[in-house]
Amino acid sequence: MHTVRIGQNGEEIPAAGLGCMGMSGGYGPANDTESIATIHAALDAGLRLIDTGDFYGMGHNEMLVGDALKGGKRHKAFLSVKFGALHGPDGVLMGYDLRPAAVKNFLTYSLRRLRTDYVDLYQPARYDRTVPIEDTLGAIFDLRSAGYVRHIGLSEVSGRTLRRVSQIYPISALQAEYSLFSRGIEGEVLPAARELKIPLVAYGVLSRGLISDATLDNQVTMGEVRARMPRFAPSNYMRNRALIEALAGIAQQRGVSIVQLAFAWLRSRGDDIMPLIGARRREQLAEALKGLALTLSPEELSAIEQSVPHEAVAGERYGPQAMRHLDSELSG
Repeated sequence: MHTVRIGQNGEEIPAAGLGCMGMSGGYGPANDTESIATIHAALDAGLRLIDTGDFYGMGHNEMLVGDALKGGKRHKAFLSVKFGALHGPDGVLMGYDLRPAAVKNFLTYSLRRLRTDYVDLYQPARYDRTVPIEDTLGAIFDLRSAGYVRHIGLSEVSGRTLRRVSQIYPISALQAEYSLFSRGIEGEVLPAARELKIPLVAYGVLSRGLISDATLDNQVTMGEVRARMPRFAPSNYMRNRALIEALAGIAQQRGVSIVQLAFAWLRSRGDDIMPLIGARRREQLAEALKGLALTLSPEELSAIEQSVPHEAVAGERYGPQAMRHLDSELSG
């Protein structure tokens, strides 16, 4: 696997990572033992980027990752942590808090749960419009200067925001949703990142499991996350399922799964893109890695894009409340 340069110090890491959110519920039950084995398998396969968030499972995900990295494995991992989301005891999202004092408080708890004294990449999960983003990044910069954070990241910001803050702080990576079903960043965000030489960490490659053989087999369980996703609403789901059926024909012709086709397509979008593999089990990880090893022909890429035109995807990627927090959905 090729590598991607992270930050101004020239550190290079393999151009893919493991997204751990699903290991803490949201997409249905997960098994901690299998989740830890999947993290170990990712490291053994040469991946380094391990992506988590302090609000995944209300801290459970960080504790799980911390357990997985015991016994000398921490040095193998490049730990990426998102922060800022506020939830009530019932799990309902209440907003975001990116005040400088809150930033430092969030990291203090993350370090304890992860059983480490630093994280490699620290980034606000969303844009808090009540706090200047420069103030939030200033707090991360202070933490970086003190040795608790190695790199500053951003998630789901617009091209305009990325250009502005990059003039003040060194941004090492940008995380955003990117898939055959979510291509909005191609207009403004991805060009800005490339102009600034900031690699893109792409999550949601399978659109929460929608882009998969499981959709055609009617084996996609809703879970608490998918139940809130407009693309899984009954009227939208059947329209999107038809797009998956079209992909299935191309995958069958190539002799691969729909999942592998989706990862191969994203791999074709550029060497500066780092797909996150949202696996809960080792077989899911292995399937995605095989997809990333595929090279699609120009004819196959053309057939894929004709089968799944972006304007044909039914439903927004989040519900109305969550969409309001996506600075990346604004032009510029």
